[in-house]
Amino acid sequence: MEKQHKDIIIIAEAGVNHNASMEMARRMVVEAAKAGADYVKFQTAVPELVISSIAPKAEYQKETTGNEQSQLEMCKAIHLPLSAYAELAGLCREHHIGFMSTPFDLVSIDALAPLGMDYWKIPSGEITNLPYLRKIAKLRGRVILSTGMSTLDEVATAVNLLEENGTKRNDIYLLHCTTQYPTPYNDVNLLAMKALESLNVGGVGYSDHTLGIEVPVAAAALGAKIIEKHFTLDKSLPGPDHRASLDPEELARMVKAVRHIEQALGSGQKQVAPSEKANIEVARKSIVAACDIKKGDLFNEANITVKRPGNGISPMRWDEVIGQKAKRDFPYDSLIEI
Repeated sequence: MEKQHKDIIIIAEAGVNHNASMEMARRMVVEAAKAGADYVKFQTAVPELVISSIAPKAEYQKETTGNEQSQLEMCKAIHLPLSAYAELAGLCREHHIGFMSTPFDLVSIDALAPLGMDYWKIPSGEITNLPYLRKIAKLRGRVILSTGMSTLDEVATAVNLLEENGTKRNDIYLLHCTTQYPTPYNDVNLLAMKALESLNVGGVGYSDHTLGIEVPVAAAALGAKIIEKHFTLDKSLPGPDHRASLDPEELARMVKAVRHIEQALGSGQKQVAPSEKANIEVARKSIVAACDIKKGDLFNEANITVKRPGNGISPMRWDEVIGQKAKRDFPYDSLIEI
């Protein structure tokens, strides 16, 4: 069952930061739940079906894992077996956090299908993989599609393909993303979320690969409906993604900050907030006597002025008060009545 949340879905991206250790994967479920995330998401793959023996590593992967292993060998060393994900899904239910895992190949889609995920998460690298997109679409579930390395036309093509093959357009959610680990701030381009909104899908969000929590919090302020962020138990662990991930304490801080922004966004209507109503009388002003005024005196620019508190006649009625007779004596600084 989908976890209850407010407006912004927060996905704690465990990915392969468990380094193929079920013990670590279990701990990541617990930590993501403690941090207050709505979902914890893993990555599911049969590496030989995803990566050829000649596929090079990305530069960030070379920096974090060296050149000794190929990309295929690296991925074989850090992926869990397909049989592991049913246990992780059950553990998520125990800890009241949603389970998700991104499949990277067709066999992994079949392995995850019986686990009842609320969303299918499609990674940026599969946005041009027609057989993969078609297979996901035919499952007719809700889809979250990351759009790193993509033009708007490529995203539109993928969205149309999903829709043509069985996924409702309003069940498709697009995450703006920059596929670099970590992402330089000047490559983030958060405002591209607005371009994704033009595709008229179910919602738009942001998958973050920057260091720290500022950018996902800013994305929330710009209207992201989904925030995804990598996390790890320990940034110093070996592996490609740990250094660009949050530790559990940072993840909890990000969740708290996003929830604060979520509350702060409000309804968009300009109105008096409940918490400030009591301050109207304190901060606004009224028309008061600038000196002692006798009964029958005419109110004029010299004998009245404007001061706090605001529980008398509003200064906006100044022209109405000028020239009227005082109905009684008004001592200095007292509220005027007409």
